This record gives sequence, structure tokens and C-alpha cells, in this order.
Amino acid sequence: MKIVLLITALVLVADQVTKQLITRTMEIGESRAVINNFLYITYHRNSGAAFGILQGQMLIFYIITAITVIGIIIWLSKINLKKQRLLAIALSLILGGALGNFIDRVVYQSVIDFVHTVWWGNHFPIFNIADTALVSGAILMLFSELKQSKDLYFETNNK
Repeated sequence: MKIVLLITALVLVADQVTKQLITRTMEIGESRAVINNFLYITYHRNSGAAFGILQGQMLIFYIITAITVIGIIIWLSKINLKKQRLLAIALSLILGGALGNFIDRVVYQSVIDFVHTVWWGNHFPIFNIADTALVSGAILMLFSELKQSKDLYFETNNK
């Protein structure tokens, strides 16, 4: 359980500290190049979900986040953390990311985004550390499930 708390806390603290740095040192819409034509720090506020959908629908986000957080905590309480370490890490990342964006929605009525990437001239949606943790957690969860399916397959076919 320590690893779950540690990962969740690290994501949450890194997310909130970086967002505070952005809000204290930049104006909304301001952009600073880190690597020209590739990576920028751009202060953006998003009152919706990914890609700006459901703008201003805070009640929906509060409900979805509450259900997600409760579901993850229940799920974590039911798995064997030693045998399902990858799943525990994935769920911890998702939990930290969900809580990070939830705090923004409660405090600012929007999510603070600042990582702005450009690939071959295309500007991708601006995101934050919480978003990165959510996506990374989802990918790790997929790998965990694939590994578990593979292990189960070989276990049943080698009997």
C-alpha cells in the first residue's frame, strides 16, 4: 500500500506545484519556448474535458471524478498488491491524476494546462502532469491486463 500512496502523492504534488508555478509566473495565454517548434510552456485554462469537450459542465466532472476515485480505492483494496504491482501502479497514477485535475476544477472552475507540443507543424492540445499520469496509468493498465491474460492463457494451456 505504501507504493500506492507514494505514487499518488508524487503525482498530486508534482501536478499542483507545477500548476502553481505557472499561475504565479505567467499570464493566461502566455507561451514560452522550451524547444522551438516542438515544446512550449503555455498557460491555458480548460473548463471542459480532453480536447475541450463539455465546456463548463463542472457538475458532470465532479460526479465522474468522485465515482472514479471511489472505484479506484475499492479496486486497490481488493487486489493483491504484490502480485499485481503493475496494476497497482497504473491505478495510483490514475488516482493522482484524477485528484490533481479535480482540485483545479474545485478551486478554479477549470483545469490549468501548460505543456504545449508541436509535431511537424501541428499543435496538439495543451496538457498537464495530471493528464500525463492519467494517460500513462491507462496504458499501464492495458499492459497489466494483457500480461494477466497471457499468464492466464499459458497457465490454463500448460496443465
